[in-house]
Amino acid sequence: MDHLFTPFTIKGLELKNRVVMPPMCQYAVKSKDGIVNDWHYIHYVSRAIGGASLIIIEMTDIEPDGRITNFDLGLWSDEQIAPLKRIVDAIHANGAKVGIQIAHAGRKAEDAETPVAPSAIPYDDKSKTPRELTTEETKQMVEKFRLAAERAVKADVDTIEIHGAHGYLIHQFQSAYTNKRTDEYGQDKTRFGRQVIEAVKSVIPDSMPLIMRISAREYVDSGYGLEESIAFSEAYRDAGVDMFHISSGGEGPILAHGRPGTHVAYQVPMAREFKQALHVPVIAVGRLDEPSLANAVVGNDEAELVAVGRGMLRNPYWTLEAAAKLGKEIQYPGVYGLGFGIK
Repeated sequence: MDHLFTPFTIKGLELKNRVVMPPMCQYAVKSKDGIVNDWHYIHYVSRAIGGASLIIIEMTDIEPDGRITNFDLGLWSDEQIAPLKRIVDAIHANGAKVGIQIAHAGRKAEDAETPVAPSAIPYDDKSKTPRELTTEETKQMVEKFRLAAERAVKADVDTIEIHGAHGYLIHQFQSAYTNKRTDEYGQDKTRFGRQVIEAVKSVIPDSMPLIMRISAREYVDSGYGLEESIAFSEAYRDAGVDMFHISSGGEGPILAHGRPGTHVAYQVPMAREFKQALHVPVIAVGRLDEPSLANAVVGNDEAELVAVGRGMLRNPYWTLEAAAKLGKEIQYPGVYGLGFGIK
């Protein structure tokens, strides 16, 4: 039976276990140029030493005004490739594979002078009102995703994750809550996401799996639910997505009656529904920090991979600790096995 420490392969990506470090913004860029620095190097490489099989680098933006803040990472310039590759090479040298999440914040770009979005609807009453993208600008945005993916490939990543969740630009296009357009991108709300997928697929190797992060449910009045998200994700799957990373929320203020649960594994049922409906591998995420629980998600065939976020923020060596608690035999890095009673 599969468990947290069994290997997993999808296309050309071979993982030694099922533990994923999900993308988590660090807001740590010092010079506002979108270039990784020593903080990012230590942050990501330590989790590779700590045993995670796949490290997905945080939301990395396709243009400067696509950042949540000016302290976020970017892939809009060739100058950003070599510093990123330094981190990718070090992660590889320590036994893990690397993904990177490419994105645009859309109306949630806090530091943009004038954010852009599918429609001129602010995120909340404290946010700037975005400018509606023209049809031609929307097509140019697809090209910017393609160029960012091309740079990611040059940095030697093993997989790319397209960010279609948490209220950012692709999410804004796919949601009737935020997309009030009348052009081709309003008539078919999956069009922008599908074009981004196709553009990214055109520049990545055939052996590289493409991941997409999705909010399976919006916690707002008139927001979409699981049935709708499965439907538009079917279109994304047919456009070329190989695996979905299942989260939820992100659009509008989270209302009391729709607030997601604070209990552990509250998003796992949605991951299971996606897996069963779309017949594709999924990554489950959301309060899965307890090793026995993460192990059960895989063992019960609810998801192929488990993303552990806050647990790895607390402990870079979460995966090594999980193996010890679960009694699984793994190869410890260097002399670290001594800390777990391995001579």
